This record gives sequence, C-alpha cells and structure tokens, in this order.
Amino acid sequence: MSDILSDIFETIRLRATLYFKTNYSPPWAVTVPQYKEAARFHLVIQGLCHVELASGKQTTISPGDLILIPRGQQHTLADQQGRAPAPLEQVIQQSGFKDDGSGTATFTVGSGDPNAATQMVCGHFSFAKGADHPLLRALPDIIVMTPADRARHPILDETLRLVIRRVFAHNLGATAAISRLSEVFFIETIRASIEQSPELARILEAMTDKQISRSLELIHQNTNQAWTVESLATEVGMSRSRFAERFSKLLGDGPMGYLTEWRLQQARSMLSEPNTNIQQVANHVGYQSAAAFTRAFAQKFGAPPSEYRQPGNH
Repeated sequence: MSDILSDIFETIRLRATLYFKTNYSPPWAVTVPQYKEAARFHLVIQGLCHVELASGKQTTISPGDLILIPRGQQHTLADQQGRAPAPLEQVIQQSGFKDDGSGTATFTVGSGDPNAATQMVCGHFSFAKGADHPLLRALPDIIVMTPADRARHPILDETLRLVIRRVFAHNLGATAAISRLSEVFFIETIRASIEQSPELARILEAMTDKQISRSLELIHQNTNQAWTVESLATEVGMSRSRFAERFSKLLGDGPMGYLTEWRLQQARSMLSEPNTNIQQVANHVGYQSAAAFTRAFAQKFGAPPSEYRQPGNH
C-alpha cells in the first residue's frame, strides 16, 4: 500500500505549508476562506477552538486535538459558538501580522490573559490544480484526531510531536523539516482516520487486498500498457466478472475507468514540468495518438494540454 500511496501523493503533488502559530485572546472569531486545492489543518496547543463549516458541520477541539479539513472548505474558528466572525484577511490586516516566511511566525489577536488565549499551529497541504483520485474524494469533510486517537497510532503521534518541536525551536532548516514532516503526518492522519469514513476505509482496503492491490500496482507501474479487464483479472488470478465487481466495490469505479483517470492524472503531473513534449506524454500514459490524448485531456480538465501547461494554469 505504501508504494501506491506514495505514487498517488507524488502525482497529485501533495505539498505542506505551515504558515503560522496563533495566540488568540477571547473574544475572537475568524472566517477562513475556501481554498479548493488544499487541506487545512489546525492543532490546538492551548485553549479551545470551535470549528464550523459552511455546511453547518461543527465541533469543538481542545488541547492536543488535530482537525483536518481535507477539501479546503470555508470554515469559522472561534473561542466559542455563536461569535460573529470577521474575514481572516481583515483580522490579519488589523492585527499587523507579518509572515516572515519561516513558517514559525505567531499571529496574535487581542492582548488578554495569555493563559486564556487559544494557541494553535495552523497550515495547509496543497494539491496541484485538477488533482483528483478516489482517495481524495473519499475523505470526510472533517477529520479530528484526539490525543487518544494518536496514542493508537504511534507513527502519527511521533511525527506530529516532531513537527511541533520544530515549529517552536526556530532552528536552522526548520521550515524544510516542518514541510517534509507535515506531509508524513498528513498521510498518517489518513491512515488513522478510516474509522471516521466508511468510504475511505474501502479505498484503503483496496490497497491492502492481495488481488486488487496487485492490480493497482500493475496500473501504476505500467500505465502505458494496453490493459483490459480480462488481462488485469488474469494477472491477479481472478475471473473477469469477480475482479470487475470487487474492484468497483472498493474503488467506486471500474478498472478501465480508474485506468483512464490515472493516465490523465499522470499526464497532468508531467505537463507541469517544463519542456515536456505532448506526444511523449501521450505515449507515456498509454495513448498512441496525440489527438486522442488531447481530446481526453480537454474533456477532463477543460483545456487541451498545450493550454494547460502555460504558466499560471497549474
């Protein structure tokens, strides 16, 4: 499963950015804007934080709790439910907060009792424009990991503790270390959160199922091969009908649908690199014709490969 996950996150270009620590004195409430290709996270170090999504879903997190909002939905953070929030950008301007680029700057609001302030580490994981995969679609609107949850998943807990130590250490190289460690804890958070999402549990089951995971490995390792349902079923030792049924049940799409989507995701990733030849990309992901590739790519991403690769489009 680890190789498949690594391939997925590399292709969707998962990148972590830790942008500030908070020190919010009550009363306070801010609205964090939508950021489509992102997963935002907030880890409470001290105090309480009430979180409410635009959809109405809400929860309150306390010291040691980590909340991940996978699809970058707009949400409100407040010291308690019912506060009238201000837009984040407005609060940043009024507070005079300046991000020094180190990822360890403190965003202070108010000047009340420091022992009553809410202190958090906040950041986000970004994905490339157009990045898509059944794994991303299966993520719940909110993932909350408590200290008790982390205790059951030692790798997640240890990684998160390392991130926090780096955030508060201000050591040389802290920013690079935080970014890489944060990517690990995003992956481990997904592993640990399957109890919160039956859909996610099915996707991860596919990656551990002996035969379905093998078919995914074949697709990911040999994307340009002319796979059929029959050939994949034969490779993993299943009947065509049983293989197609189980694959669809776990992944939410049939083998050929998954193959097509993965080919286009790989192509999108390759096109973000400079000096990439469109015909070579088409051949690499299994299209013999550049014209057929262009049609499929434009249908998926809303623009042909030649336009997609232009600066500012990804």
